[in-house]
Amino acid sequence: MLARTLLLMDGRQRADITPGMTVDIVLKADQPTGALTRGVVRDILTPSKFHPHGIKVRLTDGQVGRVKHIVAVGL
Repeated sequence: MLARTLLLMDGRQRADITPGMTVDIVLKADQPTGALTRGVVRDILTPSKFHPHGIKVRLTDGQVGRVKHIVAVGL
């Protein structure tokens, strides 16, 4: 059975992101293409409340990028 995915919101507000959430990020190397990488947030790296290009996070696998979508999986 395929899990349904719902994109809840963009990732520009720090208050919307917490460790343990599933998110889609753009890695620095993928900025020209906009390719997305899905993972689970380990750390929030952006100190400000808002960032126009997305809050920077570190995923549980160590990859770092800016959040483009907050994802709910398995709905």
